[in-house]
Amino acid sequence: MTTPTTEDRLEGLAEVENLLQVLVKGLRAIQLYLPNNPVYQRAVENIQRAFGPVWECTDDLILEVEETDLHWEGKPVLTQPEKSESVGWVLYKDGVRQITLLPGAEDEEVIRFLQTIHRGKTLDPEAPDDLLTLLWDQDFQFIRYDHVDLGMDEVPQLQRSEDVPEAKPEQVRQEVEEEPPAETPAGIVSIDDFDATMYFLDEDEIAYLKNEIEREYSQDLRANVLAMLFDLLELQTYSTVRAELLSIIENFIPYLLAVGDFHSVALILKDNHVILERARELLPEHRQLIEQLPVKLSEQQALGQLLQALDEAAVHPTEEELSELFRELQPRALSTVLSWIPKLSNERVRSLLYGAAQRLAQAYPDELVKVLESGDEDVLIETVGMSKALKLPPLVPALGKLLDQATVPVRRGAVDALAAIGTPGAMKQLEQALDDSDREVRIQTARVFGAQGYRQALKQITSALTGRKLKEADLTEKTAFFETYGMLSGPKGLETLEPMLGVRGVFRRKEDPEIRACAAMAIGKIGTPAARQVLERAANDKEPLVRNAVSRAMQEGAS
Repeated sequence: MTTPTTEDRLEGLAEVENLLQVLVKGLRAIQLYLPNNPVYQRAVENIQRAFGPVWECTDDLILEVEETDLHWEGKPVLTQPEKSESVGWVLYKDGVRQITLLPGAEDEEVIRFLQTIHRGKTLDPEAPDDLLTLLWDQDFQFIRYDHVDLGMDEVPQLQRSEDVPEAKPEQVRQEVEEEPPAETPAGIVSIDDFDATMYFLDEDEIAYLKNEIEREYSQDLRANVLAMLFDLLELQTYSTVRAELLSIIENFIPYLLAVGDFHSVALILKDNHVILERARELLPEHRQLIEQLPVKLSEQQALGQLLQALDEAAVHPTEEELSELFRELQPRALSTVLSWIPKLSNERVRSLLYGAAQRLAQAYPDELVKVLESGDEDVLIETVGMSKALKLPPLVPALGKLLDQATVPVRRGAVDALAAIGTPGAMKQLEQALDDSDREVRIQTARVFGAQGYRQALKQITSALTGRKLKEADLTEKTAFFETYGMLSGPKGLETLEPMLGVRGVFRRKEDPEIRACAAMAIGKIGTPAARQVLERAANDKEPLVRNAVSRAMQEGAS
């Protein structure tokens, strides 16, 4: 690989200028948004993409810092005259004169570099650190910087005098050792004065102080602050004080959600109930505001942000905290919860959220009916699955409508849900599914009627057996309908099934082998002695498919 010439490098001037503009925009995003914000994440992606064209033009990016400007190959690539907004000025005023970016910096270090510049801009003038200290602390591997010591630029270097003889190290060491110790001036305290005196701490005292310091630093400060706020809210009866405290708590919740402190949010919601019970002389408007805090958490936008933050959180709250949090969700949250359950990648969060949705659905089935009337397929699939688990009869009419209007996956789920509910009303709704356009829906429905012994469907099943449509179906569907007929018709079904099996009459035209095999399976479901005699007469049929069906039907009847 050849090193690019100056002319080749200058061809990338536009790419470098574009990269610097993207970095400036990224710095603004770092100043304004938290890392979990989509604007912040999009800015990071733009920065990483902008490096690609630059590395095609140069092996390294060396930027000269000229007061408020940044130069590359002698050309200005970023000019910001306003010092308060200038990236160059932040670097220049603390002595940085050159920045070198190497391939690999875009992966992670350039974001930390921008964060460090932001911290440098906001440093207090009397702060002990400066930008150089902050940069040194980051220990960059792909970003280098050259700096000068401010105030020393014009100081000439000390020249060695030819007249002063060079001293040997041994001689210098001897002179230092023989030099008498300097007397401590009056009023100055030396640490040596306290060495091995009664004022030194023993080991137990040092251990005690260490434990106390660790205990202090391990405390949950937010929980302590919230406890104080709620104590004041309970004890202070002045309306103005309570209004201010409630405003603080209300505005605190979005911040806690943004930083992922779900424990504190759960603590607020839990203490709400305590305040409503114990606070004296609580005004109606204050009581209403306290009661509305969990309601706001259940709104679609707020709850969506909460669930996304929970799914992406690096440190997850405990199961108890999540349960406490989800327990406060209002009925209106059910639709949002069901839409988020399939999107969540964290299994523990999904499980707890599903449990919260089940509690809401059991307590407020009307809300689940509203969700079943929505048009979102993913939500409907999740909802019919929950309907199957809960087996709530009030859901039957809404599930019946889905059999007529919804997509195939939703219709299949609705059949399972109605079968699980199993009431006469649910079976009545299922009758329409026998003529569904989807094969799986028809098979599911026929098997449900057979398992449930729903004799009201016998007329439709009989019509299907004698009709043309079933004859054109595959073997699995034929078997499902014939077996259901055998279970529902009982001994009377032999009048229809025996001719189909074709065990009587030498010159009689026999049915298709698949139909005859299905008829044998249906006769086996009847299970009477007469049915077994019919099967025995067909045991030596010439068609292998029929013989196998007869054999299996006889085995099932015997068991």
